[in-house]
Amino acid sequence: MEKKEFLLKTPDLGDTEKIELVRWSFGLGDQIEIGDEVIELVTDKAAFPVESPHRGILKDIIVRAGSVVSKGEILGILELSE
Repeated sequence: MEKKEFLLKTPDLGDTEKIELVRWSFGLGDQIEIGDEVIELVTDKAAFPVESPHRGILKDIIVRAGSVVSKGEILGILELSE
């Protein structure tokens, strides 16, 4: 049976010029629970922790910490747990 995946994307943080992914809270293969802070994003106005809406394993980190990202950009992939 094929595992389901969830794409971790940059959320809409309003009208901002620059969004930087400053930190991943987990490494590849780590178990993530609903509500866990997965990444931290920083804009010119504030820091934004991004929580996981699902339970699963961090399967892939597509964008590394320190990178500038845009709204809707895929940052990583979560392999969902039952």
